[in-house]
Amino acid sequence: MSVRLTFLGTGTSFGVPQVGCACAVCQSLDPRDRRTRCGAVIECDDGTRLLIDTPPELRLQLVAAGIGTVDAVLFTHEHADHIHGIDDLRAISMRRATPLPFYAEARTLTTLCERFPYIMNDAFIPLPGTTRPEGQLIPITPGIPFTVQGNTVHPIRVPHGRADVIGFRVGDFAYITDAKELPPDALRALTGVRVLVLNALLRREHPTHLSIEEAVAAAQQVGADRTFFTHLTHNNFHAALAAELPAGIAPAYDGLVVELPESDSP
Repeated sequence: MSVRLTFLGTGTSFGVPQVGCACAVCQSLDPRDRRTRCGAVIECDDGTRLLIDTPPELRLQLVAAGIGTVDAVLFTHEHADHIHGIDDLRAISMRRATPLPFYAEARTLTTLCERFPYIMNDAFIPLPGTTRPEGQLIPITPGIPFTVQGNTVHPIRVPHGRADVIGFRVGDFAYITDAKELPPDALRALTGVRVLVLNALLRREHPTHLSIEEAVAAAQQVGADRTFFTHLTHNNFHAALAAELPAGIAPAYDGLVVELPESDSP
């Protein structure tokens, strides 16, 4: 199965540069050190596009990536940095004949309904000449695969402090963000993946996220051909972190595109 992953955003919930911060990374001129909030698009070999999360900068991210349509949204969890760009889906859903499918655990769907009732409540009718995102809420269960336009998606539960997060595997690609660890069930679900995306927050331990050291150990447990770290803070320059990570592990950056099977182009 051919899969193409575009990193829309690779930053922590603060983003990089961080508001009010004058550190060297926040002032860096390397574009890879500018990180918007986490999101990605997976494109399957039949052209189906799966958007992972709706971060606050979603409009800017999709424009920068040249992506004008998606076929479904996969939500990892309900935290603000992963859902609060949902209104930007108006530009996509208004050009569709049917509502855009929203796949998420029941808890996340409940939060979406509470925070965005004008989107989720069918009783809300936009005034003539106005629009709202049109979505179809579809609950998913970790460990039970579902299909989007014939493409199988495997939802994988991982712990995130007091909450749980859903990672997604499509073919030999897996995208895991905001995990504190990879429990045995998640490791089994990741068996054989060739490309793994994994969060790596700080050099020190954190109560809800993998540290860089912990993420390296988790990546080596999975054993993917290539692992890319996301959800990164302003504590590391991209170039310096890339130079110190083990072979096969690299920091992602906004706009990075990864393909399977691998392209012959550099």
